[in-house]
Amino acid sequence: MRSQGSKKHCSSSTPSSGVRGQGRIREGSGLLRVTQPIRSGAQTRTQASLLPACLPAKSGSVFWHRLLPSPWLLLALASAKPHVTFKIQEHVRSLRKVVLESSSEAEHGLPCSSSSVFRSPGSPHKACADFGKEFTALRQRKGICCKVAREGVATLQSKLHEVTLPDFNGDFKIKYMGRGHYEFHSLDIHSCELLGSTLTPLPGQGLYLAISDSSIRVKGKWKVRKGILKLDGSFDVKVKGITISVNLLLGSESSGRPTVAVSSCSSHIDDVETHMSGDLSWLLNLFHSQIESRFRRTLESKICEEIQDLVASDLQPYLQTVPVTTEIDNLAGIDYSLVEAPRATAQMLDVMIKGEIFSLDHRSPVGFLAPVMRLPEEHSRMVYFAVSDYVFKTASLVYNEAGFLNFSITDDLVPPTSNIRLTTNSFRTFVPRLARLYPNMNLELRGAMVSAPFLNFGSGNLSSTPQIEVEGFVLLPNSVREPVFRLGMATNVSATLTFNTSKITGFLKPGKIQMELKESKVGIFNVELLEALLNYYLLNNLYPKVNDKLAEGFPLPLLNYIQLHDPVLQIHKDFLLLGTNIRYLRV
Repeated sequence: MRSQGSKKHCSSSTPSSGVRGQGRIREGSGLLRVTQPIRSGAQTRTQASLLPACLPAKSGSVFWHRLLPSPWLLLALASAKPHVTFKIQEHVRSLRKVVLESSSEAEHGLPCSSSSVFRSPGSPHKACADFGKEFTALRQRKGICCKVAREGVATLQSKLHEVTLPDFNGDFKIKYMGRGHYEFHSLDIHSCELLGSTLTPLPGQGLYLAISDSSIRVKGKWKVRKGILKLDGSFDVKVKGITISVNLLLGSESSGRPTVAVSSCSSHIDDVETHMSGDLSWLLNLFHSQIESRFRRTLESKICEEIQDLVASDLQPYLQTVPVTTEIDNLAGIDYSLVEAPRATAQMLDVMIKGEIFSLDHRSPVGFLAPVMRLPEEHSRMVYFAVSDYVFKTASLVYNEAGFLNFSITDDLVPPTSNIRLTTNSFRTFVPRLARLYPNMNLELRGAMVSAPFLNFGSGNLSSTPQIEVEGFVLLPNSVREPVFRLGMATNVSATLTFNTSKITGFLKPGKIQMELKESKVGIFNVELLEALLNYYLLNNLYPKVNDKLAEGFPLPLLNYIQLHDPVLQIHKDFLLLGTNIRYLRV
């Protein structure tokens, strides 16, 4: 027996913090861009009864953790402008072989199925397509997109398997037999197969999840009473052609943490088949359409109820625990908070992240704004991080204020083989009066930045022009430091940056230092000689110290179980664009 058609729809209010706006030019620090549907094909079918043994304990949280760019990407805000841009781009070009190639590939990334057909809002039917020639392996270019959708489907399957269906009963009337009463009880979802799934940006809201070509099998028991006659038996219901559509509203709260809510949910069942067993089961078959209609209405409402509960009870509370800051070292931390609600267009989802580096001792407002970033349109990688100079400027402010860039040179730091010592006698050559006024005494040179050195982002290069003030002291026998001269120094430093699988590292290439005399309490000063000494020290002491720190790098906010590979780096005006392919790693 079978019956056709029906649709169930439920909706919730739309919070004011929902996704809004669009545009190519981004003013601020960060943006996650998700383009094209994320989908999962027929290979993802799994008996719901087997899922609880293999899913993580908090499967709902795990799914949404991966779907919404994780504790790092969809984070939170605490102030005005952003500076780090995250951009996930999928290039869908031509329909090609898109199938699971081997179990070993599935260990790293689950490709889409060519049989997985989807419809994104406002667009015609499309099929899972190849991402492009730039990716060397199918699993490399498909892993994240399909796994994200699959995790959600697996979680929903697990939830549906746990659903308790209510008993239902009713009266029937059959010609020549009169009235009777029936009851269906002990209903249990025996299996649940959610096959094709897609995840796409939803303009003005956030994300659109569609699940199609799915089925549910329900088993239970029936009773019939007609006068003094009582009969019972079992039944098996196969529900086919289930389609589920969910609109997810993404937003942000005042703390900068992400928010998510189901703005609408609908489910549609194409076909219901009921098979009865037991004495006089033919009696129930006489009014099967009524029974199947009750099953359809019950299941359709339960599906959306479970989705609403999954988001409200699992996902949203989990997002409230997402950290919005993390420590870099004992001096500084970085703010990963959202500066605004995510922005969704038909082809992309943008998430703007603050990315401000701040002092752990005392955080104070930054006196400048993040720049406007004009992101290029052409891309050959799956993920892009656009990092504006705001990140580096705030880092420079913090480390300069902490005195990390200050230095002090005494004679014990000068190599034993050096012909120039930091003593008054050794300085006789270029400061003649110094040795006469302070014979046989040691010197100390102290340097500090005039202001925090900022990186200049040009077309294809990075540079900085730090200005340093150096003060010379005579170390008197009573341990008192006597100031004797003050010098100004300037140099041009270029920098190279490296983007690896977990962080951004750097290396400074110093230019020659130029020096001028600001003040002298000991008369004539041969600046050129001291300039040579300081060039030697800076090249062999200070710059290596800074480079060691840069080599430690700044961590990238990454999703759990995500590996980056094949990275590229481009330098644009006011920002860096880092691109990489991504691979999902099965634990």
